[in-house]
Amino acid sequence: MAIASVHRWAISQLDVKNAVLHGELHEEVYMHSPPDYSIPDGHVCQLRRSPYGLKQAPHVRFEHFTSVVTAAGFVASKHDPTLFRSLVLLYVDDMLITDDDLEYIAFVKARLSEQFHMSDLGSLSFFLGIEDIIDHAGLTDDRSVDSPMELHLCLRATDGMPLKDPTRYRHLVGSLVYLGISRPDICYFMSAPTSIHYGHLLHEIVSFGIFELWAYSDATWSTDPSDFKSISAYCVFLGSSLISWKTKKQTVVARSSAEAELRALACVTAEVTWLRWLLANSGVDLSSSTPVHYDNAGAICAAQAPVKHQLTKHIGIDCFYDRSAVQDQVVALHYVPSELHLANLLTKAHTRAQHDFLLSKLSVVHPS
Repeated sequence: MAIASVHRWAISQLDVKNAVLHGELHEEVYMHSPPDYSIPDGHVCQLRRSPYGLKQAPHVRFEHFTSVVTAAGFVASKHDPTLFRSLVLLYVDDMLITDDDLEYIAFVKARLSEQFHMSDLGSLSFFLGIEDIIDHAGLTDDRSVDSPMELHLCLRATDGMPLKDPTRYRHLVGSLVYLGISRPDICYFMSAPTSIHYGHLLHEIVSFGIFELWAYSDATWSTDPSDFKSISAYCVFLGSSLISWKTKKQTVVARSSAEAELRALACVTAEVTWLRWLLANSGVDLSSSTPVHYDNAGAICAAQAPVKHQLTKHIGIDCFYDRSAVQDQVVALHYVPSELHLANLLTKAHTRAQHDFLLSKLSVVHPS
């Protein structure tokens, strides 16, 4: 979308009806008869297509979609199998088509409509929005909050009373994960969420020219009191457009804040490397290193200086990966003060003023 915006290409949005029902199952799958559907005693139903909830559903549906679009002359990107030239992007049952030729967009829609039952939603107005989640949570605009995280908040699995029915909590968290905007500390209580966890989940829900790739990476050290693991986060921009972001709990305990930052740097370096490949495949020339901004001088020094071996030998793979990316000029590390560090928004709580400042730098605005 960022590429289309810079080139001022038209972007059309389509919705594929019953997306998971497209495509035949290759293996035998059986199920009990659904309600109000009678079959002889001792018999079961054999599935020919993949309904919602079946593990094979996403693979079968995407396999069928790929066969249709490749037969129509499209070529999948080598670096993202859900992206087809010229540019067709599929995300579950939502599809975007963009090109500089309106007649070609009409041709693509016609070819796809021959194989799929689709709704043409016209020009793109929003994609993967949060509006439906707010409605499902029973929230209204007058119950909004200033920021999604409270200062000095530390959630534990034992906080609050267990929910009698955790279904809605799990559904809302799953929806946020689908959008890629959820915080790890909310996701960790999926097995036994409490009233306190649900309250903070609602708190989170209601808060929400030139081709140059640049990124911010951050980590909070030993933030989880249950296992003392750290949290990594990054955000990546193409020009002024935020195109990739992620928050994830680290899999091992870091012995220092610099170590946590180095592991976070490895994550953003992998994302930047993939994005550079993907953009090059889309015709975007990125000849210079991608700036990655950090607020930890120790991590920057360790990533740039091989003499720091004694401090990093126990995290050799991540550290050598970081150094290799710096030496190969894939990324260039830059120090930035914490108050100007945009990825801090994904790992820490802030005052209202600082939260609004970081949101403005991320080009995030409230819908009018």
